[in-house]
Amino acid sequence: MGLSRFNFLLLVMLPEMNDSYVPWDSCFCLFVWPFSDICLSRLPAQDRSLPAKLINGGIAGLIGVTCVFPIDLAKTRLQNQQNGQRMYTSMSDCLIKTIRSEGYFGMYRGAAVNLTLVTPEKAIKLAANDFFRHHLSKDGKKLTLLREMLAGCGAGTCQVIVTTPMEMLKIQLQDAGRIAAQKKLMAAQAQLSPSSAAGAAEPVVEARTTATQITRELLRSKGIAGLYKGLGATLLRDVPFSIVYFPLFANLNKLGQKDPDVKAPFYVSFLSGCVAGSTAAVAVNPCDVIKTRLQSLQRGVNEDTYSGILDCTKKIWQKEGPMAFLKGAYCRALVIAPLFGIAQVVYFIGIAEFLLDILPKHRA
Repeated sequence: MGLSRFNFLLLVMLPEMNDSYVPWDSCFCLFVWPFSDICLSRLPAQDRSLPAKLINGGIAGLIGVTCVFPIDLAKTRLQNQQNGQRMYTSMSDCLIKTIRSEGYFGMYRGAAVNLTLVTPEKAIKLAANDFFRHHLSKDGKKLTLLREMLAGCGAGTCQVIVTTPMEMLKIQLQDAGRIAAQKKLMAAQAQLSPSSAAGAAEPVVEARTTATQITRELLRSKGIAGLYKGLGATLLRDVPFSIVYFPLFANLNKLGQKDPDVKAPFYVSFLSGCVAGSTAAVAVNPCDVIKTRLQSLQRGVNEDTYSGILDCTKKIWQKEGPMAFLKGAYCRALVIAPLFGIAQVVYFIGIAEFLLDILPKHRA
């Protein structure tokens, strides 16, 4: 066997595995860590490509999430605001109020979920796109725009395996602070009201929950389907995103290539990832608003509940107007641009290739 032993948390194999080596070109590794347990010295050079891309995607995801998570938290809270009790007027207002009420680390509520699951999510997205591009190309010829879009569609479809439960848990933790702050504000207003009785309402104490507690409750009450609430809306967001993002990035990146066989410069890959990511993010923001609303389990005062995508779309349009579908769009652009810019830089620089190349030397 080409691998001495597996230390993968999750491995999804496509075609069968023969006795001589593991066909890396025909498998998706959802989480590859630690890669030091793979005897890569026995793998031919072409077989290293997929593990390296998976590791690059994971590294990029971890770096990117750490940098932009507070903006993502503001996006979630702004999107979940309805025409009832509005707590925040802008991204900066949301972040300032969050720090005042919850402290600096309040901006990172739910980050642990993302940091845990972003590696398999980004690994799947990047590897799946590469996989579909490889199989859609004919004899190494340049892909047509339609085939590039099909490859992106396949990548977006594959990633929701991890994205949906990750987003589900993250949204509950991110929005908990907004709901708690709203309840505190309502209690304070009730105490100041002339009609309030002498015995004022007791102060609201936020009961903090963890991702583990939410997961257990969802599995107990609704089974695995509870973690995949909003799957349709997630597909509606991620598939069009990938259809727009990957072809746009590939074509922007080619503009900086002096030779087709030479990688584009560092800054070209970064800027291409930023432009393509922010463009795709804004384009699918209405779907992201719907997804966020559907996946939120807790509601604030006088906020609507939704039975599905169509019901959510109808209520938002009727009660909040068409501009409500663009809530958090600039936050999402600010999140996605550096996130995918970092991802593409790590991916194209080849940090994992460097690590995998020096690994056999240490074993020698």
